[in-house]
Amino acid sequence: MEAVTEPLSQGSFSMELNQDQLDVREWVHGFAENVVRPAAAEWDEREETPWPLIQEAAKIGLYSFEALAQFYADETGLMLPIVNEELFWGDAGIGMSIMGTTLAVAAIFSSGTGEQFGEWVPQCYGTPDDPKVAAFCVSEPDAGSDVSSLRTRAKYDEKTDEWVINGQKAWATNGGISDVHVVIASVDPELGARGQAGFIIPPNTPGLSQGTKVKKHGLRASHTADVFLDDVRLPARMVLGGKEKLDERLARAREGTRGNRQAAMQTFEATRPSVGAQAIGIARAAYEYSLQYAKDRSQFGRAIIENQAIAFALADMRMEIDAARLLVWRASWMGRTGRKFEAAEGSMSKLKAGEVAVWATERAIQILGGNGYTREFPVERMHRDAKIYTIFEGTSEIQRLVISRAISGVHIR
Repeated sequence: MEAVTEPLSQGSFSMELNQDQLDVREWVHGFAENVVRPAAAEWDEREETPWPLIQEAAKIGLYSFEALAQFYADETGLMLPIVNEELFWGDAGIGMSIMGTTLAVAAIFSSGTGEQFGEWVPQCYGTPDDPKVAAFCVSEPDAGSDVSSLRTRAKYDEKTDEWVINGQKAWATNGGISDVHVVIASVDPELGARGQAGFIIPPNTPGLSQGTKVKKHGLRASHTADVFLDDVRLPARMVLGGKEKLDERLARAREGTRGNRQAAMQTFEATRPSVGAQAIGIARAAYEYSLQYAKDRSQFGRAIIENQAIAFALADMRMEIDAARLLVWRASWMGRTGRKFEAAEGSMSKLKAGEVAVWATERAIQILGGNGYTREFPVERMHRDAKIYTIFEGTSEIQRLVISRAISGVHIR
């Protein structure tokens, strides 16, 4: 979209971007095109964290607390989806390595105190000369989207004024290699999800160790691993929001009083539109690649795009991608401006975008024919990356449950 408008007010929604948004989109797109894409195949095959690219992003100011604050400060809520889409248009695995830290930051922002935010968020990123990453640890071997079933326990030791955490986390992005881990643990198992809290675990804390690194189907440049917590001891102040507020919240829960959303769900709901934007970036990349291929490849004396079957397939891809982007942008705007049904809008946008990414990359492979699965044509990698957004068992069902409950007015605990 080339139209430039004045900054949007919080009372309106528009698909037109202002000059700041256009400038940031061009900046991130340039980084994705010139730095990320040329390195994508190598790091996918190596299945390693691309530290040189993270450092390059840090040096230009893209990977930093200041950049995230600038993106979030956009009153329309569109800047973060724009940035995520462009990075993942470059490559999803590298994009996740750069953006994975934001999940831990979102947890600290949504549930932590101002002091915790100021102290720990800069440490999540490190410095341009020595960049760091952070991890948000929620899922467990027997508790993925079902956060109410977490078995990791945090017990308060009154004698030492410390929390003692034991348990295992699974599928943690940046798990074990992070300087800062944010871990969700159960403080009062009888309260289910309402008896849980988030904890900041500083670097080099005894008892935290990395388990098996996951060999993934897609997003292979992004580190994913189990995290073990064996008598991890933390000062009382390391619980997100502070111990006093936690005690008050647990007391209300025991009395049956309706309270705020659980810490993990708050983070998930806040980040769903950005995750949807990541899927759109993958889908758009596959569409653009297959579009150019259809224009360049000739069969029977004409470009294959002149065949209606190919042209219609490309038109359907473009339409679905634009529709998914509209849902993502609307959800981001609603979340930023405090509109109702943020949870439902976020779930709808992420669910639609993930499904479109898988569908669009499959179409792209069909258009490229046998070339779609060769190393020189990256849509095969895009397809593997896209599958990550819908491959986890139960994800779609959980998101549809959130949507149905929010629309019907049922409180989600």
